[in-house]
Amino acid sequence: MPEPRASHFARDVVVVGGCGHVGLPLAIALASRGARVASYDISAAAVAAVNSGLLPFTEQGAQLPLAGAVAAGRMVASTNPAIVGCAEHVIVVIPGPAEEPPGLGSQSIAEALGSCSRYFRDGQILILRSTLSPGATAAAEKMATELGIDMDVAYCPERIARGRAMTELPELPQIVSSRTPRGLERASALFRLLTPGIVAMSPEEAELAKLFGNVWRYIQFAVANQLFMIANDRGLDFERIRQGLVHDYPRAAGLPHAGLTAGPALLKDTIGLAETDAGFTIGQAAVGVNEGLPRYLIQRLEQRYELGSLTVGILGMAYKGGSDDSRASLAYRLKRILTDKARRVLCTDPLVSDDPELLPLEEVLAAADLLVIAAPHQEYSELATDRPVADIWNIRGNGVLV
Repeated sequence: MPEPRASHFARDVVVVGGCGHVGLPLAIALASRGARVASYDISAAAVAAVNSGLLPFTEQGAQLPLAGAVAAGRMVASTNPAIVGCAEHVIVVIPGPAEEPPGLGSQSIAEALGSCSRYFRDGQILILRSTLSPGATAAAEKMATELGIDMDVAYCPERIARGRAMTELPELPQIVSSRTPRGLERASALFRLLTPGIVAMSPEEAELAKLFGNVWRYIQFAVANQLFMIANDRGLDFERIRQGLVHDYPRAAGLPHAGLTAGPALLKDTIGLAETDAGFTIGQAAVGVNEGLPRYLIQRLEQRYELGSLTVGILGMAYKGGSDDSRASLAYRLKRILTDKARRVLCTDPLVSDDPELLPLEEVLAAADLLVIAAPHQEYSELATDRPVADIWNIRGNGVLV
């Protein structure tokens, strides 16, 4: 670890929001590379789990390094904001997409840091990690100045796929930005613990780079979903067309699968950029396509089935395959619309554990007249059933019955 610049610090890093889906994997990765890490979080349940060496959610490859770091004393979690003053590097993961409504700038930096900013100390470096509205890094710099703290400020955006942080953190280059050479040097030294690839930018460039990355992915999904609708309306299998198109053809390799595109970040950032830039019409159109897909799917099902007399089973309520995270999942929009149209709607998911209304898969399969695969969990790829299946992801390879 880089040596502290000023007074003694008991820890190398403290992660604010450090028991959540973004902050905890980063904290674990740093601790597994020898850093002394503290996680500050307002969730008492998550903090208790971490201090017991247990993950509060699913994260591939994170359980063993977490347990090892806690046992070795390199990692501790707390709900006490005073812990923010214990470390040289203060990494802030806010605002969380689960708590904030779509859009950018709904919470100022000063509001987000709330009770913990009074524990800042001279010699620290404040590293912002979450998606920020343009100009938010400058606002954090102003806040530090007004507090009278000798503190560097950096923006180092997270851009890791949910559930794959332990693999991608050491593999993907890290964008690092700061207004000063000293801040850039300190932030770069920290993230070189994880990856040798450092991409230096100005704070304003980094803010847009983070937004552009998520928006670009969201627009790609919208293109795939729009093309799916065009193919499906003609009675053709979009996935078969897509596979033929991308086969040994690099120019089309970026065309993704069609599906219920959701998640807590991509939609939020696309809407946020559209709100701050009225000319971002392609983003507005992408939101309309992706968010409209559940209704399109149901309209097509209505053309084939008398939904009012059927029990419909929705398979998978997470926002993507292999995840236990249901935030912003379009499966729940699908459920809400179907509830008004079908005789009964039953839902299941092998990974989501925070919805008490979910039923075991076997019970849904036994009761449903029609099945809809909403999240492409691997468990559904070889699903044995004689019921009709609407599989927009084509995870079963049998075409889409819509």
